[in-house]
Amino acid sequence: MATEDRGFASMDPEKQREIARKGGKAAHEKGTAHEWTADEARTAGRKGGITSHQRRRERNGQLAGPPPSSEDVV
Repeated sequence: MATEDRGFASMDPEKQREIARKGGKAAHEKGTAHEWTADEARTAGRKGGITSHQRRRERNGQLAGPPPSSEDVV
């Protein structure tokens, strides 16, 4: 059996959404689901953008420079 024939990723996209929807609904009902605040989402997006740009520069053979300090990612 090929690896692409197994698991969640090989399912029909509609079936994936149905399963994910059930999991999200159950987590909210249980009270364990995390809801992002605007500040949390902004910080996470900034961190992802910094990482993405660093990786792109490294792939292109450019120096990535020093990692951002905690003051840069607030």
